Amino acid sequence: MDLITTLDGWMFLFRWLHFLSGITWIGVLYYFNFIQTPFFGSELGGQAKGLMTRGLVPNALWWFRWGAMLTFLSGLAMLLIRLHQGVGLGDPYMTKILTGALMGTLMWFNVWFIIWPAQKIVIANAENVAGGGDPNPAAAGAGGRAGMASRTNTLFSIPMLFFMGAASHLAVYEGANDVMYWIGMLVIAALVEANGLIGPGKPSQKMLTTVSGTIHGGLGLTVIIYIWGALAL
Repeated sequence: MDLITTLDGWMFLFRWLHFLSGITWIGVLYYFNFIQTPFFGSELGGQAKGLMTRGLVPNALWWFRWGAMLTFLSGLAMLLIRLHQGVGLGDPYMTKILTGALMGTLMWFNVWFIIWPAQKIVIANAENVAGGGDPNPAAAGAGGRAGMASRTNTLFSIPMLFFMGAASHLAVYEGANDVMYWIGMLVIAALVEANGLIGPGKPSQKMLTTVSGTIHGGLGLTVIIYIWGALAL
């Protein structure tokens, strides 16, 4: 009964839900970026794109966005429990977990307020065209916005997972939390977010147009944040 009668038990349950929903969310994110998008760019994928957009994509997006929501909410619950247990914001654990949470929150925002609204336009257009209607000129732009936001999420996911794991398993950032660190983190995260979401076709977005570029960008971002923390804390 300790599982439901103690705070540690609830912490475990929320962590379990966080893992389950996070695996679902990130798994579908990687499917979209590593498998589906490259396939749509092939000759066969181009032929199947309309049918898949109407049939497979809506179902995948349901799991995608609700996986993101449950991951976000369960993560928030765990943070509140940690604060209630006396783990202060200046604790090294909090520095690392909140670094990951910052990127995870931006990813959640992108899913619900950028990717999903844009994909609804794309799906409606595919349904309309399949029914003999005229294409919606806004659909291409919406698809591009969703794609850039999705690649930005993929890039963010790499350092996010690193710092989430580092919170309990890597002895770095053992100093007190520092305002300068968070100013730098907010600047770094804002620049990455803005690069993916503001204006199409920028030279700095070229990295996000390929799977390998996105992965290398995520690894590079991990190193940048790690070095910034070592300097600022």
